[in-house]
Amino acid sequence: MTKLKLGAIADDKSVKLTIEIPAVTHRNLIAYAEAIGKETGQPPRDPARLITPMIERFMATDRAFGRWKRSRPEKPVSAAKPSSTNQNLKS
Repeated sequence: MTKLKLGAIADDKSVKLTIEIPAVTHRNLIAYAEAIGKETGQPPRDPARLITPMIERFMATDRAFGRWKRSRPEKPVSAAKPSSTNQNLKS
């Protein structure tokens, strides 16, 4: 068997996202999960767990996206503004 683009899937905390995909894509995810299981010697994972690594891999290898991302200016994270009730309180 040729080497798959994805390897073992790390167990990581996630954010829930609900999407709809075509049935053929779901069947392909199930087949891909089985292929990864055979290649890694692990039991097949839930096909939904493949979506994030696939998207990450796709974005990491998309050269145009990488160039676009590098061309963006760095945006500093702004500090949280104090609430208006705390601004006028003095001890």
